[in-house]
Amino acid sequence: MVCFAAGSCAPVPRPATPPPAAAPRPLPPRSPAAPTSFGLRGALSQGGLVLGTAPAGTVTLRLDGQPVPLAPDGRFVIAFGRDHGPSARLEAQLADGTTRAQTLSVAPRAWDIQSLPTLPKGTTPTPAFLARRKVELAQINAARAMNMESDGWRQPFRWPVLGRISGVFGSQRIYAGEPGAPHSGVDIARPTGTPVAAPADGVVVLAADSPFTLEGNLLMIDHGMGLNSAFLHLSRIDVRAGDPVRRGQIVGAIGSTGRATGPHLHWAMKWQAERIDPALVAGPMPRG
Repeated sequence: MVCFAAGSCAPVPRPATPPPAAAPRPLPPRSPAAPTSFGLRGALSQGGLVLGTAPAGTVTLRLDGQPVPLAPDGRFVIAFGRDHGPSARLEAQLADGTTRAQTLSVAPRAWDIQSLPTLPKGTTPTPAFLARRKVELAQINAARAMNMESDGWRQPFRWPVLGRISGVFGSQRIYAGEPGAPHSGVDIARPTGTPVAAPADGVVVLAADSPFTLEGNLLMIDHGMGLNSAFLHLSRIDVRAGDPVRRGQIVGAIGSTGRATGPHLHWAMKWQAERIDPALVAGPMPRG
């Protein structure tokens, strides 16, 4: 209350209460920053497989000068053959015309080399064998040349069958000073009829109608992006060419068809022209 000299009084006006402050608006979630360099995960070694992410804006990708398929999300897969050199060059061409490149160190591996100085390499193949083999190789090459739509290459690979490893990738015999072909896959010894499962999603590109001379009943699955699996010496094949398969699906059974000394599964893998080690892709053999 305020009183003036004339004797009149008036109430003092109270200051107006300020309105409550508005709650701050939440910031929109930040999207992950686009990669500016290569992201790589896997075995940077001879026989190894690597999953990668290309720099943002990549339109083409090359490894040692050869084209590498690139998924719409910038993911890719590369691999290194048994005898790859100590380094590799990965190069991305960006939409703005610039180039990003990275030199990769490829670790060497010690291979199981067995010398057999008194044992000849083998007999001379007959014309009939060579003629039949030419047809078989044409089927295998045609299957590998297919480029099926599959995301199996993105998945963790599983062993198609569990058991004792009786043959390792990259091993080699020297017959009387003449090198034999390196072992192209992993052998798992199990009885005939043991089910074989797809190690990852894919599409069947070859299911032999009759046993091949060397591979026996041969099954091949394309996992996409140039990556495929081959299963040799099967006693039976449960799928047909063109069938999509899922990881863990039974696709056949172990046998000893073709050139085999006993029942086992020979699992081979290739990425483009490179033979790679399935044991590096699937990891240690689980127990049990």
